[in-house]
Order: sequence, then structure tokens, then C-alpha cells
Amino acid sequence: MLDQVLEHAAAIVAATELPVSADFESGYAETPEGVAQNIQRVAATGLAGCSIEDFTGDRKAPIYELSEAVERVAAAAEAARGVAGGFVLTARAENYLHGRRDLDDTLRRLQAFEAAGADVLYAPGLPDLEAVRTVCGAVSKPVNVIISEALARHGVDELSAAGARRISFGSALARVAMGAALRAAEETRKHGSFGWLVQVPAIGTLNRFMASPGA
Repeated sequence: MLDQVLEHAAAIVAATELPVSADFESGYAETPEGVAQNIQRVAATGLAGCSIEDFTGDRKAPIYELSEAVERVAAAAEAARGVAGGFVLTARAENYLHGRRDLDDTLRRLQAFEAAGADVLYAPGLPDLEAVRTVCGAVSKPVNVIISEALARHGVDELSAAGARRISFGSALARVAMGAALRAAEETRKHGSFGWLVQVPAIGTLNRFMASPGA
């Protein structure tokens, strides 16, 4: 699995002049030492940074104990500091993605990850703008906020005012594309019609957009 991740990271880095950060899950290792070694390996692909999360991969016990999670982030941060040219480490507190809607524990984790050397902090799945504001006010490092259904009505200006310094889409754009494909297929299956094609951009339009430096 790790070899495939490294291969994909290298391919994406080669395809763009922009800095690329990867979702590196829990570091693909069971020990802090293994996490540090894998940070060195993934940095060698040319990535500008990656994230390390405190999800164990075990649905029955999904979140690492705080002390272990901190050790893993600290090991990753030390490895990141040794990358020539710099490497931005994002530390993720996964509580809200795994049924632990505990803001106090999430804050403790993010503060501990900051102290352990993380460059960016991230708690995906925050339930509302007030939670975003609370998280951003509790730490001094930049906070990443992912757009979700709960936050969709808030624009960039509102999120920025709440303290967000980086905004990510996660799988949202892919789900938008898949949703359009599902609606198109359903229309044709149910009605035998192709009305969905009217709103589809032309190939030339897509090509120009993808080729644009500002895209």
C-alpha cells in the first residue's frame, strides 16, 4: 500500500508546478520510528508536505491514546524538519470523523500536536462555524478547515474571519462530479432522455480551463 501511495504522490508532483501536500493517513506505520522513516520516504517524492492523523485504522478503537498520538506527531515533525527545502507537516485530530463529538478532547489533541512540532493543525468534521472559531482561537499555528455540508453556507470570508488559514475540499469535488454522473444516468434510465447534456461544458472549454495557469 505504501509503495502505491509513494508512486501516486510522485506522479502528482510531476504533473504540476504547484506545491503538493498529501493525505498520509496515520503514516503507514505502527510505531513513531516507522512514521518518521515513512515521512522521509514520502518527502523524497517531491511533496511539499503531508498530514498525519490519529486514526488507528481499527473501527473498534479508532483513535490513538493521546500520548501515543503525540509521540507519532513528534516523530513525524522531527523527520519533516530534516527535509531539505522544508516540509509542511499537518497534524489531524480525527475525533469527529469517528463518532467522537468531543470538542474539548479535540482541542487538547490539537494543542498537544502543536507543541509536538506540527506546522498546521486540522480537525476534519467540525460541526459548525463556532467550533471552527473555538479551534482556531485555541492554537497559534495555522488551522485547516474542510468544507462539509455543515459549513457549506459559510464562504471564504466568514471562515477566514473565524480563523481558518487553509480551506480544503476533501472528496467534495469528486462527489460533485459523481453526483452529476448519477443524475444523468438516472434521467436516461427512467425517462430515456438526455436533457442533462445541455449543461455539460464542451471539451474545448474544459481543456482551456485545465491548461490555464490560474485554474
